Amino acid sequence: MSIQSLNPRIVFIATGDIALPSFRILLENGPRPLALVTQPDKPVGRHQILSPSAIKTEALAAGIPVLQPEKIGDAAAQLAELSPDILVVMAYGQILRDNILTLPSKAIINLHASLLPRYRGAACIQAAIDAGDAETGVTSMHVVRELDAGDMIFKKSIPITANETGGTLHDRLADLAAEVLDETLGRLADGTALRIQQDAAQSSYIPKLERDDGRLDWTQPAVALERRIRAYDPWPGTFTMAIEGAGEKRLKIHPPTKVMDADLAPGKILSDGGRLMVGCGSGALLLTSVQPESGRRMSAADYLRGRNPTGFC
Repeated sequence: MSIQSLNPRIVFIATGDIALPSFRILLENGPRPLALVTQPDKPVGRHQILSPSAIKTEALAAGIPVLQPEKIGDAAAQLAELSPDILVVMAYGQILRDNILTLPSKAIINLHASLLPRYRGAACIQAAIDAGDAETGVTSMHVVRELDAGDMIFKKSIPITANETGGTLHDRLADLAAEVLDETLGRLADGTALRIQQDAAQSSYIPKLERDDGRLDWTQPAVALERRIRAYDPWPGTFTMAIEGAGEKRLKIHPPTKVMDADLAPGKILSDGGRLMVGCGSGALLLTSVQPESGRRMSAADYLRGRNPTGFC
């Protein structure tokens, strides 16, 4: 039995771009969402222009009503009028309270970008690369009051490649989430959906990353720093403080980088023929692309010619 044949009444709750493929699959194949609930428009860019999320733009273009409460509980009455059977949640950014949890007649499904219970929280994509995991994936689960702790329904994995960045993995997991949603809704329709309890002892909470979390600690091994630079690209990005003359300047580090078998003190720079190598706690890291504070992205060779740094800290 297909979920389309039952035509359940679905409300989609999401803000982040990672939810776009899952939203689109419902628009294209059904069941068509009754409404989208998303966060209020946020100011973005240098000029802080109030801008809608991409998923809101797509919903309006498709004729889907959009609700943007400051707190989702404030929209409980409006959602109750829709009589939803299923709420689908992904990357929304708010905890659902009891007046929302009790709304749907069948289920509240959360699509989570990790192989639960491995990582719970906000920055699970970056965490998987940063830890050197061989794989990650998307898990569908029932929503409970505790963050990402509900019973699992279905999960699907993908390998993490050697050159994976946070950005590339985000996009691959976004596509995977649409497959997981389709399978989950099908299992709910034919009664084969499982409820697999999570082992909380196997979980770890990953908080939201802030820009300053990207500062590199050169006392760490080069292999760990290479992973972090990839994991934190494009957000929050990684940076160091470059010693230039008598002062320090913020320098953003972009992937790719290469782990080198060299004996350099942490933060010490070796420049050779335009190459920029930095000492780490063990080994060294060869940088290829950097971005000075208030400057453009450039090759490491161009940076060395123009700045002449003496070390990183």
